[in-house]
Amino acid sequence: MKSSYNFICKVVLALMLCVLVFLYFGCSTKQLGETKAETRRRHKRVLHTNQQELMRDLDKVLQLDKPSKLTDRRIP
Repeated sequence: MKSSYNFICKVVLALMLCVLVFLYFGCSTKQLGETKAETRRRHKRVLHTNQQELMRDLDKVLQLDKPSKLTDRRIP
């Protein structure tokens, strides 16, 4: 029982070490040769896309994405 506990602790510590190494040295979102203006445009585009997706999700949750079918009359 104690040996399995030691093994699990070693595995968890190894995983934590790997995560820390990848956080510090890992893949950067900034591409090689990307200027500040390109980075700014990319960030702006990502934020705009995220905002559009959020609004689409909210419309779906609030059921504003398609007209109601509760009446046979057309609502302007």
